[in-house]
Amino acid sequence: MALLRRRSSGSADPSDPSRPLPAPEDPADPADLSHLVSAAPEGELPSVAVMTMARDEGAMLGRWVRHYAAQVGAEHVYVVDDQTTDGSTDDLAGPVLRIPPLRKRGFEPSRMEVMAGLSAGLLAAYDAVVFCDTDEFIVPDPDHHASLLHYVAARPGRQAVGVTALNVVHDVSREGPLRDDVPVLSQRALAKFAPLMCKPSLKWVPARWAHASHGIECPYAVDPELFMFHLKFADRDHLADAAAKRHAAFRDDGRAARTSWERPADEMVDLLDEITADIDLEQVERFRPRPARLERIVQRQGAMWRATGAGQVQAMRSQPLVRVPRRFRDLV
Repeated sequence: MALLRRRSSGSADPSDPSRPLPAPEDPADPADLSHLVSAAPEGELPSVAVMTMARDEGAMLGRWVRHYAAQVGAEHVYVVDDQTTDGSTDDLAGPVLRIPPLRKRGFEPSRMEVMAGLSAGLLAAYDAVVFCDTDEFIVPDPDHHASLLHYVAARPGRQAVGVTALNVVHDVSREGPLRDDVPVLSQRALAKFAPLMCKPSLKWVPARWAHASHGIECPYAVDPELFMFHLKFADRDHLADAAAKRHAAFRDDGRAARTSWERPADEMVDLLDEITADIDLEQVERFRPRPARLERIVQRQGAMWRATGAGQVQAMRSQPLVRVPRRFRDLV
């Protein structure tokens, strides 16, 4: 069902988030794009596009499309196909843009250029755009927002917001392989907070993303009412397969240098086994985002604001395990 400009059954909460976004130091700062923010007509929900770039993502891509199609409508979920060979981009419910190999400027700069251009074009038709990877599942806190569209409506005047990111963890000794016909969070109870993954995934203005979308050229803050569940570590078998493909892409094409893509698949699987060994569930507390902690994550670096923190492998070792709040069980 199309949700573009869908009328709300009730008025959206217009209250501000728990803390203000950082403002540019100078009113004339070129990073201030607030004059470009658009809003839906009164009484209507905003229009939101969701986009990703994918290559050989297997069943995860189908799950990703279904997740966002349920929130914004399948026709507003865009997949940029980067030379997929496994058939996972065939017969998707939403639009697919197939592109040639990204060789002109190196993969990551070219990827950011493609997605920045696509998002700028989409913002001519939509009020806001989400950009995330195929294993990143964004959902607003259901205690505060009925849907992603209601969340966007409740953040008037924002240029971009960052997600509160959790790496979902497969407790191999207690949990079986993920079933595709059951919500992930009804099968997985544990996660680890991931500060570096608190990316500016949602934006209202054509500011450019940078640093693999961990940064953006406009002010943003991490919002405790917008969660992102990262499923990289949510299934041991999927981790082994995905890590092998990504390591091959790094080895053969130099993709994603200085990231976990450099590590062989067995190292990533060993990491999951390491952090889930001998878990004392009685000592694992429910995750509660602390606004003061979230405020420290985003740092300004020249014309860019970016999420900071330990790299993914280090964070998986150093961050404590937490319980995923039960209210999200049926939402991802």
